[in-house]
This record gives sequence, C-alpha cells and structure tokens, in this order.
Amino acid sequence: MGSQEFLNICKAKVAEYHNQKKDKTDSTSAMTANDVFVVWYSKSLQNHKALLSTPVSDGMYYELTYNGDKKELYFDAYKKWENICYPV
Repeated sequence: MGSQEFLNICKAKVAEYHNQKKDKTDSTSAMTANDVFVVWYSKSLQNHKALLSTPVSDGMYYELTYNGDKKELYFDAYKKWENICYPV
C-alpha cells in the first residue's frame, strides 16, 4: 500500500467514526474525509502510522496503524483531557 492510499483510507475512517459517534444534538453537518487532516505520518518498511485530527473542538485525535505483514489496519481514538505545563 502506498502512502497516499493509506492516508486516504485513514481520513475516510476518521470521518466515518466521527459521524457515527457524534452527539445526536450536534447540529453540524456530516464530516467528510476532506475535513480530516494529518498531524503526523511515518512509514517504515511495509508499515504505516498516522496521527489525525478534525476541526471539531472536541479534543479528539486518532491514531491509525497499518500492519503490512498482516494486512490489518488498527484504529485508536483518544480524547485530550488537559494540558498542564510544569516548569523544569
């Protein structure tokens, strides 16, 4: 699988997940893959990993990993609870 194909699949999966899980009272329209953006991406040998997010201010970010040996895509959804700065 090529890099662009992987990223296109990831964006579609994130949009699909968001549309399925969004609050029923949320008045926003359905999200498309074009609304999803890549924060970070890496490819090593036959494996791919990407961190993605959306413009929705819900604190969610998504990690998708493609295992090229098993031809499997793993999807993790995370929520940022807080950001604390500690002086060192």
